[in-house]
Amino acid sequence: MEKSNKDFSTLLKMTLIIYTFLSIYTMKNFIEELQWRGMLHDSMPTTEEHLLESMRSAYVGFDPTSDSLHIGNLVPIMLLAHFQRCGHKPIALVGGATGMIGDPSGKSAERNLLDEKTLRHNQEAIKAQLSHFLDFTSDAENAAVLVNNYDWMKEFSFLEFIRDVGKHITVNYMMAKDSVKNRIGSESKEGMSFTEFTYQLVQGYDFLHLYQNNNATLQMGGSDQWGNITTGTELIRRIGGGKGYAITCPLITKSDGSKFGKSEGGNVWLDAKRTSPYKFYQYWLNASDEDAEKYIKIFTFLEKGEIDALILEHKETPHLRLLQKKIGEEVTLLVHGAAAYENAIKASNILFGKSTASDLKSLDEQTFLDVFDGVPLATISTADIEGGLDMIGALSAKTDFLKSNGEARRALKENAISVNKEKVKEDFIISKADLIANKYVLLQRGKKNYFLLHVLD
Repeated sequence: MEKSNKDFSTLLKMTLIIYTFLSIYTMKNFIEELQWRGMLHDSMPTTEEHLLESMRSAYVGFDPTSDSLHIGNLVPIMLLAHFQRCGHKPIALVGGATGMIGDPSGKSAERNLLDEKTLRHNQEAIKAQLSHFLDFTSDAENAAVLVNNYDWMKEFSFLEFIRDVGKHITVNYMMAKDSVKNRIGSESKEGMSFTEFTYQLVQGYDFLHLYQNNNATLQMGGSDQWGNITTGTELIRRIGGGKGYAITCPLITKSDGSKFGKSEGGNVWLDAKRTSPYKFYQYWLNASDEDAEKYIKIFTFLEKGEIDALILEHKETPHLRLLQKKIGEEVTLLVHGAAAYENAIKASNILFGKSTASDLKSLDEQTFLDVFDGVPLATISTADIEGGLDMIGALSAKTDFLKSNGEARRALKENAISVNKEKVKEDFIISKADLIANKYVLLQRGKKNYFLLHVLD
């Protein structure tokens, strides 16, 4: 399995490198790509013409307040990935300095500030996740670059910053931004600290710095970032004497009104330790038909013709959930690799398809628990298993899964009981050989009634 992951990772990197080289000579219209995918909210005038003239550099900022990105970050990631695939150079900026401040955009309260050590750790983890989508390692002219704004902001004294940068932007200009107005209006209870008020200046300076040092002429982000981005273009005009461009993408919403990227357990993370590949895959599988039509354009690299054909096929047989399955496949492969995707499929089939005891035992503990989240659980001792646990004890006497020993016997006579997905009779004895992840046994009555035995030392 580990070899399979390595092989897939190697293949993915080779594909990205080849694509990167080829893209230089086959530059695509980036704006058109965003438009048909539903990923363009706004752009500055003449941005399209600017991008068609030659290879350009653009950046997107990522908040390093965690050591993992989540699926809410996938849209800006895909912006950069499509940018590179269209022949341009992507720059991923980790906001080490701005992470110490906290972006007020879309926030109603201040966030906790992080120390440098934590931010550096988070930066490396984020780069590893971005590497699934972007080519950082090739010698191609448009290979991706990762930067951290702390590297240039740490050299600034407060007095230097307000003298060299602050004097070029008026308070009136800053207060006109929605991210500020929403926090200092009469309806706001919390207000806004001076720290957060200065955020747009710091982000604006990032754009100026990358314009001057990395030839970045474009900044991209969510639609809530328009104010921060345009502050950057203003600094480029006033200090750099040049022209910066802006592109924003829509903030993703779900058709039922609930927040995209959230599950019952909170954020859906790209880190497998935080969100298992099974749960990750299930999130996409559970998308509504309306959302799936939108997601398959935004979150995959499939071309328009293939997507249109899939949508048509899905509409003819919606019960097969073809769109949802294809999105789940594409995104899970990108984020977690082939082996994890195969395990996610295997885990999904345990509840909804035919599976065996060996399928169950092949799952890691976290995936197994995710699959059977909410299933009634009873605890027994290792001694109970070592001596052999009879079915009456497992179903009733030691667990109370069934109301009585008599009910347990009737269910067994009716051939309605399974242990680890395999039918058993009353004479079956549960032993250590039946343990899943060395500590669980799955009991089942009929098709839908599951019970878990948890064996503790």
